[in-house]
Amino acid sequence: MSKLEVLKAIREAEDSAREIIAKSELEASELITKARLSATEIIQSGKSNSESASQEIIAEARGTAEKEARKVTKGGESSVDTIHNQSQNNRKKAVQTVLDAFRSS
Repeated sequence: MSKLEVLKAIREAEDSAREIIAKSELEASELITKARLSATEIIQSGKSNSESASQEIIAEARGTAEKEARKVTKGGESSVDTIHNQSQNNRKKAVQTVLDAFRSS
């Protein structure tokens, strides 16, 4: 091989190496872009799943609290009814006692 052929082969090898490097850098850039996109999708999916789970937990807690509130309300209403009924009886006795006191005076 002559000196000219060797130099030509070296230039061709350098050009080929530059093309390989450029192609590799492009592929690396595409991989990074895809990885970032995938990471963003994963993060958004995680946020969505988290929000959904939070809403389910809140709804469940609200339902439980409403059931408990109904029980307490029923118990309170029952107590109020009992007190009201007892006070009706006591009012009759109180009126009678007052009337008896006036009559005996």
